[in-house]
Amino acid sequence: MGTTELISLQLRMFLIMLIGLFFRKKELISPEGKKNLTDLVIYLILPCNIVKSFMISFDENTLKKFGTVFVVSVLIQVVCALFARLFYNRMEPGHKKVMQYATVASNAGFLGNPVAEGVFGSMGLALASVYLIPQRVVMWSAGVSYFTADAEPDRKMPLSTPEDSEPPPASHTRPFGEARLRILKRIITHPCIIAVAVGLVFMLGQVTLPSFLDAALKDIGNCNTAMSMLVIGTILADVSPRDMFDSSIFVFSGLRLVLIPLIVYAGCLACAVDPLVTGVSVLLAAMPAASTTAILAAKYDGDAVYASKCVVTTTVLSLLTTSVWSMLLLQAI
Repeated sequence: MGTTELISLQLRMFLIMLIGLFFRKKELISPEGKKNLTDLVIYLILPCNIVKSFMISFDENTLKKFGTVFVVSVLIQVVCALFARLFYNRMEPGHKKVMQYATVASNAGFLGNPVAEGVFGSMGLALASVYLIPQRVVMWSAGVSYFTADAEPDRKMPLSTPEDSEPPPASHTRPFGEARLRILKRIITHPCIIAVAVGLVFMLGQVTLPSFLDAALKDIGNCNTAMSMLVIGTILADVSPRDMFDSSIFVFSGLRLVLIPLIVYAGCLACAVDPLVTGVSVLLAAMPAASTTAILAAKYDGDAVYASKCVVTTTVLSLLTTSVWSMLLLQAI
């Protein structure tokens, strides 16, 4: 993809986001409709897209790329966890919880997939799907613990979000073993994790589906970018622009959108990581704060307003930073 095509992709995605924002503002998409669209993407469109992305010819080099991107993702989560532990100790407790979770959990699972596919093609999407496995493990275990340390256990569960349709229960409300089993079950039964497993089986076995089934899988998966951006637009519509301005959130945006991906990029270059793996890893590391940040803050008596500002501000700013990172990475490949 050249610079012209990349700019065209970004403008196209931005336009679809604006359409989602407009429809939500005009109540043409209700809160329940927003939830339904989110579930449609998470449980059908994105899994179909992921499975289709793995239906490629493979060799030893392809498997090596999958292993490398997995290791890089694990290391990124370690670095983000260290940042979460060290950087926010002087903040007010409600804000600290938000920042810690938003540091380890980005919106890569929802916004990152269509961007990776648009910039790097089907192989980029396949690598992104593998990259997201460690993040999903962390965000549903260690990530949730930032909120649940002092949480009330019986708050009502809020509506679903792009990153996770239902946040896991606080571990202290159930026996240790049972809570861990519930988290493990949530991870391995997530539709995107299942799609990765199915896709790997199809790729390793070089499975050829009947033409009608293959075409249906492709047609549904091709809706991913449009539907994902539409839902992102509905999320942006729920926060007033004047509520976005907060100096601490702008500082955090620099960490989330610039510093973390810069560290990833430098580390990949220093270790001579494959350029495509580097591109996907850096681009997904540059994603904004996860939408579940606000949901978990509301559920566990955190600062939900502050969390919403964090999600929306980083998402809006990422429209610019993602474009810059994409152009830099494409030139490097």
